[in-house]
Order: sequence, then C-alpha cells, then structure tokens
Amino acid sequence: MKRCDWVSAGDLISERYHDEEWGVPVHDDRVLFEFLVLEGAQAGLNWSTILKKREGYRKAFADFDPLQVAAFSNKKCEQFLENPGIIRNRLKVFSAVKNAVVFLEIQQECGSFDAYLWGYVKGEPIQNHFEKLSEIPARTPLSEQISKDLKKRGMSFVGSTIIYAYLQAIGVVNDHTRDCFRYRS
Repeated sequence: MKRCDWVSAGDLISERYHDEEWGVPVHDDRVLFEFLVLEGAQAGLNWSTILKKREGYRKAFADFDPLQVAAFSNKKCEQFLENPGIIRNRLKVFSAVKNAVVFLEIQQECGSFDAYLWGYVKGEPIQNHFEKLSEIPARTPLSEQISKDLKKRGMSFVGSTIIYAYLQAIGVVNDHTRDCFRYRS
C-alpha cells in the first residue's frame, strides 16, 4: 500500500495518523483546537515527535477543551514546563492558553470555530493534485490570509507555514499525493 512520502515506513504512529486522520475533513471544534495546539507545538520539530506526545498533551490540556485551557493559570502553565509528556517550551505552552481565549472569541463571533475556518473555503475541501512531496508548498495565499487574521486577533504560533500544515491535517486541504492510496478518499 503506497503512502505519501513523508510517512516513515515502520513508524506505526505516523502510519496510523496518515491512514486515518491526515487530510480528513474535521468539523468538531474540540478536534480543531487540538490540532491548532499540536501544530503550534510542532514548530521547529518533527511531527512524529508530536504524535508520540499527543496523549501527554491530551492529559495536560484537559482533552483539548478550549474553555478549560483558556482558564489555565500562569502557575499551571509553569508546572507544564516540567511535564515530559509535552514539549516543554514556555512560549508554546503559554501560547496555547492565549490561543484558547481567542478560539473562544471566534466561536462566540462566528457560532463555531468550524464555521470561521471552513468559511474560507465555502465548506469544501481543496483537492490538490501533486505528484511528489517536493511539489507541495509550505504556505499558500489561503494560509497567509488565515494566519494574518489569527495573528491580528491575538494568536501566536500561527504563522503561514504552521497554518498550512494545520489546514492539511484537518482536511481543509487534501495534499495526499496522487500515488497515495488516500488520494481520493
């Protein structure tokens, strides 16, 4: 079974993630928040590292309930910096809390984060047709637009490259290469 070239053969966590989640349209706000936190945590790191710490993040970040995360105190965030189950980067930890606050504001304004995000593509995933991994861009005008808006609203760790990876993960963009068994799914 042929997968996208970014998947490390034999890395069961990455294989399962690719086969079952990556590129699948997500409309659940909790899951959208989860991937926003995880993509921000991934900045500068390997995605496989983040997948291996995903359960640690779920425990630490209240199963990615944005209402609970938005209420985390500075003291609680400081304690996270000693938790080996997550990426112990001060800026990334504190940004997750700040981003939760903005996430809730967007939900309030738009009815849901799903409505906000999917509104950029009128509810329809973008189906790309790349032959090779090297053809896939790191950012696009769409990721630039969303990144700019999220930053203006006060989020951090939402640069254009992070947002493009986020859009791929949650299925707003389907970047499975044409030779991947998931290309048409």
